[in-house]
Amino acid sequence: MVESTPFDQTLIIIPTYNEIDNIERMITTLFELYPAVHLLIIEDGSPDGTADVVKRLQKDKHSSSLHIIERKGKLGLGTAYITGFRWALERSYNFVFEMDCDFSHDPAQVKDLLSAAQTNDLVIGSRYIDGIRIINWPFRRLLLSYLASIYTRFVTGIPVQDTTGGFKCFSRKALQSLNFDNVISNGYIFQLELNYKVWLAGFSVKEVPIIFYERRDGQSKMGGGIIFEAFFNVLKLRFKQIVGTL
Repeated sequence: MVESTPFDQTLIIIPTYNEIDNIERMITTLFELYPAVHLLIIEDGSPDGTADVVKRLQKDKHSSSLHIIERKGKLGLGTAYITGFRWALERSYNFVFEMDCDFSHDPAQVKDLLSAAQTNDLVIGSRYIDGIRIINWPFRRLLLSYLASIYTRFVTGIPVQDTTGGFKCFSRKALQSLNFDNVISNGYIFQLELNYKVWLAGFSVKEVPIIFYERRDGQSKMGGGIIFEAFFNVLKLRFKQIVGTL
């Protein structure tokens, strides 16, 4: 499967902020598994030296396949991915991944999503099909995430079990269908917004079961403002779809 999968047409976008504990190991692991893949790090001005590690690896080993965009300050998950998507579409990549740096997404499962992307326009690494597949989350956080998934499905009608998962692969044509200037979310509900818009546009969406691991190093970026944004933006997305302004 790995040999016939087009890793040379694939870009993995990884946003980072204070990921000094994870960044080198993540980059090294991905290139060991998939030597032909390209990585784009969207670095939001980490004070811990994350960008310096990336630039050292660029210089020493991966000058043609490791890329970095440095931004001034912590500007949010959604804007990081939009920056990466625009960069990818200016080049010849046919498959574009979202992936976290903290090893909550298993690099070994990139091949599973990319394989499914050969016949689907959006492939979502799902924590909630074939059972709940989350390791080491406290019960409160697991319950919050699961209930959020039920809520977003109820409001939007999207037939996806894991509506806010951040491990996914887009086809080029799915990304080209999106108006990035019209995206209203920047936190974790950004994931639902893109899923919803791709699905409404008639593209094929498939969930692939993954195992999701709580981060082992560094600090989570989840906060109360993100939860507040998520609750109200789901309603806003549905309203905009009803009135035809989505």
